[in-house]
Formats: sequence, structure tokens, C-alpha cells
Amino acid sequence: MTTETVFKITSASPQETEAAGEKVAGLISEMMGGRDYPTVALYGDLGAGKTCFVRGMAGVLTPGAAVKSPTYTIVNEYEGDPPLFHFDMYRIESEDDLYSIGFEDYLERGISVIEWSEKIPFALPREYLRVTIDKISDTERCITAEKVK
Repeated sequence: MTTETVFKITSASPQETEAAGEKVAGLISEMMGGRDYPTVALYGDLGAGKTCFVRGMAGVLTPGAAVKSPTYTIVNEYEGDPPLFHFDMYRIESEDDLYSIGFEDYLERGISVIEWSEKIPFALPREYLRVTIDKISDTERCITAEKVK
């Protein structure tokens, strides 16, 4: 597995975190060259801004979508062409839990953005975009996007 850093920025507000999500949404079209839909794997502690980041992505890819955390539903679907699937793997305890929701089918039907990706390393596709959001302070975040191949 190799990684290539796409960008690394510091965000000082939720609006700047959303803007980073918008930037990644712009990269999505570049990643749509093949038959596979892109997957964005999000990493970061509780409260780091992962859902805020997804809100920025959805604003570009599925305008008008009301983005909220899918912690209790596991996946939220936002209509677009292609659709955007927003996963939260925090409550996933086993491989069986993951496959019982039809995870692989989602990957084949649209763009997938996965919060708490560290819980499912075995299920991530061979190539994906890894976005890590690290808390620097109460308001600042370091956001790193890397292509994983």
C-alpha cells in the first residue's frame, strides 16, 4: 500500500472544515475515471469535525442535502448523480454487523464517505481517499487528505 498526500490544511472554524470537504468533493470527479465509485475514509476523534467535513462534501455533490451524523442509523443516503452514502462505523462491532447492512452493495452504487474507518480496515477498498482530522485546539483542526493505493 502506498499513499500520496493530496493536501494538508489547518482549519480554524467549522466553515473552514466544510470548505475542506468542498475541496475533496472537487477531487471526486477526478477519481470517477473508472467503473468504481470513490470511497472517502474519515479518521478523527469524537468531535473532530467529521460530520462537518461531510456537510461540505454533500453541499457540492448533493446540494440541498440535510447532513446529520448517521451514528444511530449507520448510513444516511443523499440523492445525487451518483448518490452519496454517509456511514458512521462507530457502532459496528464485527464483520457480520458490517455485511448485514449491505456495505459492499453501497460501495458499488455511489460515493461512500465513512466516519470511524479505523473500525473496518478489512472492508475498505484497495484504493480510497483517506482524510484525517486532528484536533489541534478547541477550534483548530489539521486536515490531511491522502490517496491510498
